Amino acid sequence: MLTKPTVIRWLLVALLVVYRIEEAESAGSDHKYKPNDEVPIYANKVGPFHNPSETYRFFDLPFCLPAHIKEKPEALGEILGGDRLVSAPYKLPFMVEKDSEIVCRKRLTKKDVSKFRSAVAKDYYFQMYYDDLPFWGFIGKVEKDKTDPGEEKYYLFKHLHFEIRYNKDHVIEINAKADPSAVVDLTEDKEIEVEFMYSVKWKETDVPFETRLEKYSQSLSQPHHLEIHWFSIINSCVTVLLLTGFLATILMRVLKNDFVKYAHDEEAADDLEETGWKYIHGDVFRYPKYKSLFAAALGSGTQLFSLALFIFGLALVGVFYPYNRGALFTALVVIYALTSGIAGYTAASFYHQLEGTNWVRNLLLTGCLFCGPLFLTFCFLNTVAIAYTATAALPFGTIIVIVLIWTLVTSPLLVLGGIAGKNSKAEFQAPVRTTKFPREIPPLPWYRKTVPQMAMAGFLPFSAIYIELYYIFASVWGHRIYTIYSILFIVFIILLIVTAFITVALTYFQLASEDHEWWWRSFLCGGSTGVFIYGYCLYYYYERSDMSGFMQTSFFFGYMACICYGFFLMLGMVGFRAALFFVRHMYRSIKCE
Repeated sequence: MLTKPTVIRWLLVALLVVYRIEEAESAGSDHKYKPNDEVPIYANKVGPFHNPSETYRFFDLPFCLPAHIKEKPEALGEILGGDRLVSAPYKLPFMVEKDSEIVCRKRLTKKDVSKFRSAVAKDYYFQMYYDDLPFWGFIGKVEKDKTDPGEEKYYLFKHLHFEIRYNKDHVIEINAKADPSAVVDLTEDKEIEVEFMYSVKWKETDVPFETRLEKYSQSLSQPHHLEIHWFSIINSCVTVLLLTGFLATILMRVLKNDFVKYAHDEEAADDLEETGWKYIHGDVFRYPKYKSLFAAALGSGTQLFSLALFIFGLALVGVFYPYNRGALFTALVVIYALTSGIAGYTAASFYHQLEGTNWVRNLLLTGCLFCGPLFLTFCFLNTVAIAYTATAALPFGTIIVIVLIWTLVTSPLLVLGGIAGKNSKAEFQAPVRTTKFPREIPPLPWYRKTVPQMAMAGFLPFSAIYIELYYIFASVWGHRIYTIYSILFIVFIILLIVTAFITVALTYFQLASEDHEWWWRSFLCGGSTGVFIYGYCLYYYYERSDMSGFMQTSFFFGYMACICYGFFLMLGMVGFRAALFFVRHMYRSIKCE
């Protein structure tokens, strides 16, 4: 039987395995070279600069082909991230300088010219890796026609300048710049003879090899960026303090008055009519409707919460350093699979406490509640990527691997966790007895309905994180690098605290108005921040980004819908747990007949 120490032990082993896998991948070579040694250089992908999901294989454009095209074996996370590394047409031996070296002479057909012109018009960039160091460049430029300002001229860069810095026997840094004067005019549809060239310059530096990747994370570590991050945290902390003060001075005072009032009523006269939250003491712990779905939502939310904690743990120990290709995706897949036992145990255990009997259906609901929408979204978006022949389209072999992980790891652990939860001896702890028939809920004003309450509940947690959201979006859906995981973790903790506090406050006011159906309401109010985050997606797409096209739009809104749904389940679980703790404490403090 699965016990909590066993689950934790297996998860710690899993984290160590993920860390070792990524460490082994990065240490596949010692990165030490002698003069004239060949240094591996791979071409990765090309695509519109403002559409990060819409990337294509490097040789989908008619560049010069190397003598032998060799594909670099890639891990699961790299493939999920859209990386498709192949040998590049350039030769950059260690400490060997070159001047106007010819890559190839190529005759571009009208079709080739049209392909390049379309790519230049869409601001295509390329990405390559040299000794596992990423570098980028644009393939061309667009300029106004000097003779006719209303027309545009399209130019293809044909000469790349590589500037490489080294420290003793290590490559430290590489930059690629195109020669703006060495261009080919692509404006007209006609065949063109092109001579592609490159130059290489080597410069010595004193930057140690161990810190060569730090330059990729320095942009967000600049003082003005850090000021914004700390302003975000201060803003969030003020929100927490205000909310805490509200609960301490208002809610607790009201509760104290309620306790005094109810104690006085008990001593005075038995025939006085009860009012407020004590009046519904016989209904407040009545099990919710659709309890199987409710338990499944709690199980899925608990699993996603565990996943977030383990991802933060890996981030804080430095696993997700800049351009550790595929590390995050690998960790997400592996840890999600291994935490499915937590979902099964939580859902089945709580379903058992709610006196549910059809635990098989409950486990099926738990397994499909998050994975189902994610799978349907993936099928649609993968079909779109295949239609575009983009690198985001997963190969058939990768899909088989993911299906096997789900079949051989996720599902068995979910069932084992469910069996352990079903056989647990835990009982639902209700401090008061539940009456046989439910009381009628009195008519409520519109602002006490579910949707207005969700709007109030989601606004405060969202206001505590919205500043940090921009940087996260710019990293996930742009080309910024996000490495300040400690600040992100603080913001995450603040988000949890604000969500718990606001849900508790709204639950009290709901019970005080004699509305005893608080179970689903607390879950929906806690998770409503996910709806606000999705609303921010609309703002970010139309106001803060230059993304365009059907593929990029569908990827952005499709996968963000899944992420926001995950936040809804996770924060809904947090809100309900906080509300349950509060309601138990409140009714345990009074005497109810």
